[in-house]
Order: sequence, then structure tokens, then C-alpha cells
Amino acid sequence: MEQDILIQISNRIKERRREKNITVQELAIRANVSKGLISQIENSRTIPSLIVLIDIIKALEIDMNEFFKDIRSKSNYFPVLIKRKDEYEHFEKEHASGFHYHRIFTQSINRSTVDIVVLDLMPGSSRPMVTTEAFEYKYILSGDVEYYFDDYKVLLNQGDSMLFDGRLPHTPKNPGSTTASMLVVYFFEEKK
Repeated sequence: MEQDILIQISNRIKERRREKNITVQELAIRANVSKGLISQIENSRTIPSLIVLIDIIKALEIDMNEFFKDIRSKSNYFPVLIKRKDEYEHFEKEHASGFHYHRIFTQSINRSTVDIVVLDLMPGSSRPMVTTEAFEYKYILSGDVEYYFDDYKVLLNQGDSMLFDGRLPHTPKNPGSTTASMLVVYFFEEKK
């Protein structure tokens, strides 16, 4: 992620926290992270993981569309959050043997609709750029998928994931010779 986007995200966290009269310590408790981490994020000294960023946004009680509104890269890139399979948080629950959890994404569902689908993308399939009125989360179940956003392209391999604002024009392509499959979760927030 480019530095200017990180600074915008850091500044937005700090601004929203101050608008809501929440201390750094209170936000840390609500987001279940350390006070030092919040301070480092707000001062652009560290990059939060996707999960931590979403937990902070949730703790600030701001919807995702509002939080990311107008955050754009000065070099014409935009906030597409990529999560590679080796970056997922691994955890275990008590009294369980052989259960290996991988936390790939957490989202509060408040005044929203969630639509979960599996998309099979055939080799050579194509469509024009589209937009949706939702945040879109993609998890690659099998194969490789190229995602296009205007002039920006992201290659996702099996196990990778991505979160982006569906209002950005986008389309996937299957560069392989076999079917690619992905889990797709759409987060439609209700209009106020």
C-alpha cells in the first residue's frame, strides 16, 4: 500500500477518534489492541493488518463506506486491501484438537446485508468493468485470478484474499487453463 494512502488512513483514524472524544486508551480497549499500537498507527509509524484496521473502524462506530470515502492515492491507485494466505492470523480454540482456524476477515454487520457466493471463473471468460454498491471481499479457493481496476492489476493466487469498494470499476480474469473458484462476500450497507 502506498505511503500517501497509509497517511490518509492514519489521519482519518485520529480525526474520527478525536471527533468522538475517545482517548487512545479507550480506542485500544474497544479494538482489543495495545495503546502503543494505536499511537503508532495514528502517527503513520506502522501499518495495521486488515483485521486490526477493521477492528479499529468498528471500534470507532463508523461504517466502512464512510471511513474509506475520498481516500485515494495521489498516483491514481486506490485502496484495495490485499491479504496473502501467509498473512492470515492463525489461532486455536480451547479444548479442540486438529482444528486449525485462519482468521481472514472480520466485519461487523450493522444495518447491512451480506451476500455470500462462490464464483467459478472459466478459462477465457470475460466481461466489461462493473461496479456494485457494496464492499466486496474475495477469497481465492482454487486457481489464479487477475483483478483489473482501470489501469491497475492485481494477481491473486489460491488462498489470497482482497477487500475493496465495489464502486470502483473492476473485473476479474482467469489467466489459467483450468477453472478458478473464489468465495465472494458482498457487504451492502443500508441507506440512511
